[in-house]
Amino acid sequence: MHEGLLAGLAALRRGAAEGLTWPDASGDEARAAQLEAYLSELQRWNKAYNLTAITEPGEMVVRHLLDSLSIAPWVHGRALDVGTGAGLPAIPLAIMDPELDMTALDRTAKKVRFMQHVVRHLNLQNVESVHTRVEEYTSLAPFDTVISRAFASISDFANASRHLLGPRSRLLAMKGQRPDEELEALPGWIEVEAVEKLAVPGLHAERHLVIMSLT
Repeated sequence: MHEGLLAGLAALRRGAAEGLTWPDASGDEARAAQLEAYLSELQRWNKAYNLTAITEPGEMVVRHLLDSLSIAPWVHGRALDVGTGAGLPAIPLAIMDPELDMTALDRTAKKVRFMQHVVRHLNLQNVESVHTRVEEYTSLAPFDTVISRAFASISDFANASRHLLGPRSRLLAMKGQRPDEELEALPGWIEVEAVEKLAVPGLHAERHLVIMSLT
């Protein structure tokens, strides 16, 4: 798993569009060790709590870790992961970039308990996990980046997160196929800056990132 994960990180860097920045590759050995420890805990807890349907280690590396990390160049500053589940993409992103200030929200108690365990187990100083719905969550200041990997629709994600945005905030929606119909249904106060096609090493399926901001 270790060599495959390192190869995946290198492939993500090679495939990044010009102008996008990644954390320095010299730290990848340590990052890979933490990412593997996260997957090990996820597998262990999954036996009792059914946190993920993906259980084969190689598939977990691709579909959980590399898929989450494919958006790393667009995630900055104070970041919020809405509906994070078992900490995806929040935990891998926070491991990849210790400079992030990551908050991970989920409404399912067992998933938040798992995240809190992982944060302690891996000594992640830059992650806070919160048991709540995004509609009920409040923050004294807007987030720089708000992420969704699991919302049913981009419009629902935008409307639920609106109170947490500021003039410089970016909304990042991770999707499979290019969601043209969803984009047409977005409210008028949202501007779509770009729809980036993501290349996830080892994943033979389409992945896109919709990048949005306030108009």
